[in-house]
Amino acid sequence: MINSSVYPVGTFGQPWGEAELAQWRDRQSRLRRYDVDVVPRIDALADRYEKIAYGQLDYAGERYTLFALRDRHFDPALPTALVTGGVHGYETSGVLGALDFLETCAADYAGKINLLVAPCVSPWAYERINRWNYDAIDPNRNFRADGPAREATALIELVGSVQGPFLVHVDLHETTDSDASEFGPALAARDGKAYETDVIPDGFYLVDDSENPQPEFHRSIIAAVEQVTHIAPADAKGEIIGSTVIAHGVIEYPMKKLALCCSITGARYTTTTEVYPDSPRTTPAECVRAQVATVCAALDFALES
Repeated sequence: MINSSVYPVGTFGQPWGEAELAQWRDRQSRLRRYDVDVVPRIDALADRYEKIAYGQLDYAGERYTLFALRDRHFDPALPTALVTGGVHGYETSGVLGALDFLETCAADYAGKINLLVAPCVSPWAYERINRWNYDAIDPNRNFRADGPAREATALIELVGSVQGPFLVHVDLHETTDSDASEFGPALAARDGKAYETDVIPDGFYLVDDSENPQPEFHRSIIAAVEQVTHIAPADAKGEIIGSTVIAHGVIEYPMKKLALCCSITGARYTTTTEVYPDSPRTTPAECVRAQVATVCAALDFALES
């Protein structure tokens, strides 16, 4: 379905320039605080994990330090797992799920696998409950070493500094009603295109890598998450957000080709989660638990394999 309604920024059918970008920025306001919500929880974990400042953002004088946490006893003989949250800042359960995992479950994996966790990759967007960064760029289409999103390049640099191979990468995301009401229309307006309306799936699903498919891995995660929250069904076309459902609650994308976050480690086992916090069948707390269940199930499967 094509929705030709005009987004409040720009001229329909014309890509944005600097004036439109400035107008879009003027619409963004700080709705929550990274330094209040997220950083204190990272600081509280610093007695158990090494806190790493892996990058700095400076957006019109607003400065953000990018933080990660890793095992203090990082054993290069062990495999390594990366957990990322908040690549899209508005996807709250990704941030909270990464932190909750560290606070409640991560100790169970000590001595089995090295953990590296970046709980909030995009703090400017976290504060504005937005998908894009300050430059109206989606970090999760720009995970390239020469890409335009500092949120992405800083994380790539952090990954490159790690000794030894990665076995697992779990990237924690959400699909929300605002994808259809705000972020999809904004993307179309920015690029001078008509907006094609998506049907928002009701429930949790995963995105596998079509260039490195791991069906059993994803099946095991869905089985674990199904004990926590409901799984999104396929639509009438057998799709979720326009992609063919290849297994219960699983679609796939070419991660490297699309420059998605899960492409940066070269890990054997990678997945991107999508929970749906706007569903009447779930709660924000349940969505966070689903994210934690995903991480634990992913690590358990990888270690047992």
